Amino acid sequence: VQLVESGGGLAQPGSSLKLSCVASGPANYYSIGWVRQAPGKEREDIACISRRDGYIKYDDSVKGRFMISWDNAKSTVYLQMNSLKPEDTAIYTCVVDENTWCYENDYWGQGTQVTVSS
Repeated sequence: VQLVESGGGLAQPGSSLKLSCVASGPANYYSIGWVRQAPGKEREDIACISRRDGYIKYDDSVKGRFMISWDNAKSTVYLQMNSLKPEDTAIYTCVVDENTWCYENDYWGQGTQVTVSS
């Protein structure tokens, strides 16, 4: 599975950004999601959607502000990020888990930088 992210950039606090990740290759994986890592911090699993049943989970740090969605026709997962905060600054990476709900990610994209600053 190949993953290519887009949509990162510079955003002001309180604004919105939408990330996209196009998945290509074998399409029988269980789930797809997003992780992020800021400099000097541990990686966070922030959102995941199951392709089997549509179940979604979010990390508490983004719940209520971010929304993950999947377009099966385009093989694309989106991350709509609203009410952005400076602490959302990180590299955001799209991940695929073949067998579980984003617990053991098997494929990773290259990542896209999101910077939230005034």
